[in-house]
Amino acid sequence: MEITAEIKFKTARSGGKGGQNVNKVESMVEGYWNIDASAFLNEDQKKLISSKLINKINADGNLQVKSQVDRSQLGNKLQVIKKMNELVTKALVVPKKRRPTKPGKAAKEKRITTKKKTGEIKHSRMKVKF
Repeated sequence: MEITAEIKFKTARSGGKGGQNVNKVESMVEGYWNIDASAFLNEDQKKLISSKLINKINADGNLQVKSQVDRSQLGNKLQVIKKMNELVTKALVVPKKRRPTKPGKAAKEKRITTKKKTGEIKHSRMKVKF
């Protein structure tokens, strides 16, 4: 799923590697994507993303991701797009429900035998009475 058409980019000077280049080039990229105004998602998906990515959504309702790993603006832009796509695809995965099960007969027997063994070990630690 590509959401690049709806992402707004903003650049700024980034820290880190680059030497003199850091002082004159705006290589850090921030990407903003308004989830509520998106045409790619239906209402259920928007609610799911909003609830799962609540820490990455700002007050305006935009999903905010930034990157300053790469020394070039284009590389950071691609990183932002990649991060957003990963976040959205992970947020849209619905975990399957757990079916509660009971332990089997063998598991019950194993539990009891281990309990008896530990009990015997503890009993052997006691002082011997004459």
